[in-house]
Amino acid sequence: MTMEIFIDAMQPEDWPEVRAIYEAGIATKNATFETAAPDWEQWDAAHRKDCRLVARANGTVVGWAALTPVSGRCVYAGVAEESVYVSESARGQGVGKKLLTALIEVSEQCGIWMIQTGIFPENEASIQLHRNCGFRVVGYREKIGQMDGVWRDTLLLERRSRVVGV
Repeated sequence: MTMEIFIDAMQPEDWPEVRAIYEAGIATKNATFETAAPDWEQWDAAHRKDCRLVARANGTVVGWAALTPVSGRCVYAGVAEESVYVSESARGQGVGKKLLTALIEVSEQCGIWMIQTGIFPENEASIQLHRNCGFRVVGYREKIGQMDGVWRDTLLLERRSRVVGV
């Protein structure tokens, strides 16, 4: 049975559910180099206020997506880094694709012309999701960071806006 998914803007009161999904992603050790979720104030300050979404099923947050500016320099104002996380119970049901598709649409309305993301090569589901949403692999970053004392690689993916035309 397919769950009915609604996408809407993330609100501060969504943070406990968003944080729990983020922490579950962190625990997989294949979603991020982060080792702990920040508090709301830190997370809120780091992410664009106009490009953060949640997916809801039966009134419960089952996923989230957000953009972080890649730089404070004005020439990079249209470039953002993307994060998308889906709760374990909702994986494989199209939640990630709905979230990422909606985030792309919102980002283009906000003048974002390029979204980038770094994904561990082992996270094949995330790589496929991003490819299905128009991202392409543009680089392989070997031993870019350590996790638990082990150097990890990431793939760099990007999606350029068709709206802006670059």
